[in-house]
Amino acid sequence: MSSQVVNTAVAKCSFGVAPTPLTFLPTHQLVSSNMPAANIMDHIPFMNVKPFGMCTSPTNPAVIAATAAALGTPTPMPCTPVTVAPWIPGSPTVLVNNMPTLSNVCTCMCAFAGVITILMPGQMTHMVA
Repeated sequence: MSSQVVNTAVAKCSFGVAPTPLTFLPTHQLVSSNMPAANIMDHIPFMNVKPFGMCTSPTNPAVIAATAAALGTPTPMPCTPVTVAPWIPGSPTVLVNNMPTLSNVCTCMCAFAGVITILMPGQMTHMVA
């Protein structure tokens, strides 16, 4: 069993230097532990997924440019999450607004090759399959 993810959950990116809270607006009209619940489509950059401090991804164009300017020394740049695909896999047994709910085992890919994972789901009371 995994935990349902709600507003104020904390996530990390494999190329980010700091964890960040996720934000889910009460648009789905469903709450879990008195917090807005999320579904797999809540992956919008800067609205749901905030920056993870600095980015160290070697595929990020800003990191590439800064590294080239530093004569090859790897140089992190500010994170700009580019999450174009939904969270996967979601929980098919629990639907939020007709979409699978987001659970703490879901991941989301950044276009710059980062894997975003849930560190803390925001609540520990409601479990989903």
